[in-house]
Amino acid sequence: MDQVRLGVIGIGNMGTNHCKSILEGRVPEIELTAVADRREDRRAWGKENLPEPVVIFEEGKDLIEAGVCDAVLIAVPHYQHPELSIHALSHGLHVLCEKPAGVYTKQVREMNEAAKKSDRVFAMMFNQRTNCIYRKMHELVTGGELGAIKRVNWIVTDWYRTQSYYDSGSWRATWDGEGGGVLLNQCPHNMDLLQWICGMPGKVRAFCHNGKWHDIEVEDDVTAYMEYPGGATGVFVTTTADAPGTNRFEITLEMGKLVCESDRLMLHKLAVNERTFCKTARGGFDTPEFTVTEVETDGKNEQHVGVLKAFAGNILHGTPLVAEGVEGINGLTLSNAMHLSSWLKQEVELPFDEELFLQELNKRRAASRKKEGTGVVFDTEGSY
Repeated sequence: MDQVRLGVIGIGNMGTNHCKSILEGRVPEIELTAVADRREDRRAWGKENLPEPVVIFEEGKDLIEAGVCDAVLIAVPHYQHPELSIHALSHGLHVLCEKPAGVYTKQVREMNEAAKKSDRVFAMMFNQRTNCIYRKMHELVTGGELGAIKRVNWIVTDWYRTQSYYDSGSWRATWDGEGGGVLLNQCPHNMDLLQWICGMPGKVRAFCHNGKWHDIEVEDDVTAYMEYPGGATGVFVTTTADAPGTNRFEITLEMGKLVCESDRLMLHKLAVNERTFCKTARGGFDTPEFTVTEVETDGKNEQHVGVLKAFAGNILHGTPLVAEGVEGINGLTLSNAMHLSSWLKQEVELPFDEELFLQELNKRRAASRKKEGTGVVFDTEGSY
């Protein structure tokens, strides 16, 4: 097999972007052979814009069962991610799932079990892991040369979205359709990077404000405090309403500080371990010497195309994935904990009670409003 025959389930904002990347030849080892979408206008778009012999289906399960693909890319509303992934794996197809892995960890755990029983490739679309800066941060922090983490701060408020964005889909920004707001739509990337680079916290206390800046029922403004098993603390702040927004990821360690901002990674490197200096310095106001340098990276940042290339490479040649599918539960665990903490108005320990989370989510789903979407499909290029 020279190419992977891929079916894209869901040709909305992201699915359309993936189709274009493949058709433009940016992923040579993938051939687009089918798409599926429940919306008639999106199927009409497919008929007008996708070349023969790409087959167009209404239902993702029909695409999976048709035998026209080796693999599927799932880019539908979040609740369907585990269901379609399990169906595809059970029919012998490789799966690349868009973020998030699902809405609640219980359903994602079932998906992971199905993947472990399968001999198929299962991957997550965590495209930010291809960013050279985040890859370098992961290398420096997990490599141990900077010592243990003491503090994590990430303010990521450059996810600005208009009311038109939220009005575009009937499922968007509703508990029953999307399952959450900024934490579940924009921030799965940040949730994944936080745990990938810094590990999982042991406790979370979060404040999620629903519809604070937009006419929506889910959260669009979040501040969360985290405590890590080793004693480190962290703060995570996000919103879709700040203009201009900020994206500053700062990790303080025993041997210095990493600051990621404006596409640059700066290292404030101490001459001596801060813990050692604190205990041995003679002066009460002494501070350890340090140097500030910009960290060199390989400059590569292929984003979604990089994930697609790695997915095909793993299927065809056994080369590494950008992100294993079973890792998707980690970032979702973090966002679920933030939601649960805010709903209960108390600190939540990880692992949390998954049944309790589902009960609280279902309360909100039951009261979720029904709305009509405008049907607008946006060009996502440059939005991530």
